[in-house]
Amino acid sequence: MAWDFSTDPEFEEKLKWMRGFVRDEIIPLETLDLDRATFARITAPMKEQVREQGLWAAHLPPELGGGGFGQVALGLMHEILGRCRYAPGIFGNQAPDSGNAELLAIGGSAEQKERWMHPLLRGELRSCFSMTEPGAGADPTMLATRAVRDGDEYVIDGHKWFSSNATGSDFLIVMVVTDPDAPPYQRASMIVVPTDTPGVEVVRDIPVMDHPEIGGEIYGGHAEVVYRGVRVPVENLVGNPGDGFKLAQQRLGPGRIHHAMRWLGQSQRAFDMLCERAVSRTASGSRLADKQMVQDMIAQSAADMAAARLLTLHAAWTMDQVGASNARVEIGMIKYWGARVLHDVIDRAIQVHGSLGFSGDLPLEQMYRAARAARIYDGPDEVHKESVARRILRGYTPVDVPTEHVPTRTEAARAKFAQYLDAATADA
Repeated sequence: MAWDFSTDPEFEEKLKWMRGFVRDEIIPLETLDLDRATFARITAPMKEQVREQGLWAAHLPPELGGGGFGQVALGLMHEILGRCRYAPGIFGNQAPDSGNAELLAIGGSAEQKERWMHPLLRGELRSCFSMTEPGAGADPTMLATRAVRDGDEYVIDGHKWFSSNATGSDFLIVMVVTDPDAPPYQRASMIVVPTDTPGVEVVRDIPVMDHPEIGGEIYGGHAEVVYRGVRVPVENLVGNPGDGFKLAQQRLGPGRIHHAMRWLGQSQRAFDMLCERAVSRTASGSRLADKQMVQDMIAQSAADMAAARLLTLHAAWTMDQVGASNARVEIGMIKYWGARVLHDVIDRAIQVHGSLGFSGDLPLEQMYRAARAARIYDGPDEVHKESVARRILRGYTPVDVPTEHVPTRTEAARAKFAQYLDAATADA
């Protein structure tokens, strides 16, 4: 089957508008020290412009207020949004809200969509995805947070951390164990918990490399949350009991493609800085651009980014054709390859800039700190590599003699072409 990443001219005009809008209107915000209220006032008219272009919450179908774009088109959009950390939120695609809206769209009841999803899409509410625990990260089958049914309510007890945006959220979607005796991937469920429910304690925002100083993040940090006897109605269950892992995969699959394309946008920005520095800076009598080691950095970065872009668009195209569940190898590969490319390109850009790249006078140092997390969130590289290798190896069977064993192949070839070989011998 031929791959097709093409888009129609009308959509290309949308992408052109996005490039200019992100460059001219959103990126300048990076240099300002804004509180959330001021940021909201500045970006409100920007969000209206995005809506007027039909690009708000583009990851959702039209009936839910989105653009109904396929994954290839969404990937190309996220490549542009990735150039600035503020852009996804201004386009209604900011995690965790975007993923939570998708999750409710997939598994939510009509009441849940009305109460939580639609206000979330309108920007009236903010949300959190509360899954990771101190004792359960890469292996979610080790989750310990419990939800026990008591009449018409679930009672939740547990300890979560790295619950992104919990501090500023109106509600949390919490991954909990509802049936500890079920098979491992049918034990967990997802439940909507209003953040002001008694028993919910947002303990702190955890200092991380990306933003070590707590309190300055416009979109919220990564919180530690404790649930003590938290009671919510049974109606807050998303989907059916035991659907937690299935819903998580449906949420995370498209998200990984969007992450990978945003990483490409960020990589391209670092690459542009690298190349600009190379042609501008002179050292030891010649431009950096004329030095072979710098040329190697530029050539390697260009090849790495091209490979990542093709891998990601192919994963997006595969999802559009056969769905996320049949594109797990492709999605897994872009997660670990894209994260590596992001880190390496930024690292090379810093190296070429020297002390300037290490300083806060350029955005590279912040980009570098943020890039390190890409190899951890949504599953660490090692888990994805293991999963990809395991799935690939399913297509192979063990043999006693290697398929390409030359002596065995020679014997088989002699038998296959015996009449010709015998004739040649007789004519000799």
